[in-house]
Amino acid sequence: MRILLTGGTGYIGSHTAVELIKQGHEVEIVDNLRNSKASVLDRIEQIAGKKPKFYQADLLDTEKINQIFAETQFDLVIHFAGLKAVGESVEIPLEYYKNNIGGTISLLEAMRANNCKRIIFSSSATVYGIQESPEYVETMQTGPGISNPYGRTKYMIEEILKDFAVANPDFEVTILRYFNPVGAHPSGLIGDDPNGRPNNLMPIIMHVASGKIPYLSIFGDDYNTPDGTCIRDYIHVVDLAKGHVAAIKTLKPGVSIYNLGSGKGVSVKEMVAAFEKASGKPLPQQIAGRRAGDLDEFYANPAKAKAELDWQTELTIDDIMVDTLNYLKRENQQ
Repeated sequence: MRILLTGGTGYIGSHTAVELIKQGHEVEIVDNLRNSKASVLDRIEQIAGKKPKFYQADLLDTEKINQIFAETQFDLVIHFAGLKAVGESVEIPLEYYKNNIGGTISLLEAMRANNCKRIIFSSSATVYGIQESPEYVETMQTGPGISNPYGRTKYMIEEILKDFAVANPDFEVTILRYFNPVGAHPSGLIGDDPNGRPNNLMPIIMHVASGKIPYLSIFGDDYNTPDGTCIRDYIHVVDLAKGHVAAIKTLKPGVSIYNLGSGKGVSVKEMVAAFEKASGKPLPQQIAGRRAGDLDEFYANPAKAKAELDWQTELTIDDIMVDTLNYLKRENQQ
């Protein structure tokens, strides 16, 4: 299958490219490199044995995107591209709405015009907003209580895809709701290396461990959880990438939605302790005030993905820390 990855040089996209190439798929990537590096392409080749064809372009450049689709008949698009920093989205909401939603519309228009009828969308557990139960199931209502523009763009794109599928019943749409992707490829060649300041827990831990940041701020230790810190469902990025490969096998007309998570919650303090255990060193940290909108606890119910995709997580928190440290060590040697 010839597959186009939007945002394919990014963290999740690059790991998915590796797994797809290993399965024999022809992978091409379009990315504007706003939050990634072109050098990732060489690393994908080192791991998987083949370098994806690359287009440096922005999805908002409708003319360029149409040209890419007109030149190559893609069997499937996996849509990762988008701005993704929760805090930043609060500061520059219009840019998030324009980039994430506008880019998706541009992509769908190009797909429709060039007879590409399969898409897998990289969504997020943030679309669930606030729920009574911490265990999130795909049948729950989405939308209410989403606390930031980033999450709202994911929700809105899901709704756009649903409407688009109704209007175009021969389109095959799969929405994958990620929980918290972490870790790195066991080769140490690719991992979470965002341009600019990190926003998520593991990249911040990595920056503290390498001395780029003096300490980890733990935002609140008075939540209604066993150790007082927030509990989240962390999933190894390689498991997540394999979830995309599994989703390809079950694409069908209409819209299919799956949670990709482990189904288990881990607290911030437990994540820090696991990192300290793997590294053998204490991690400088301090307790800070709560962040607005943070929930006590949530995690995936991944039963649907297991039943329909024959997919489940295989790697542990310990694997996540070992692979993260391996990647960090290689990066510090560059």
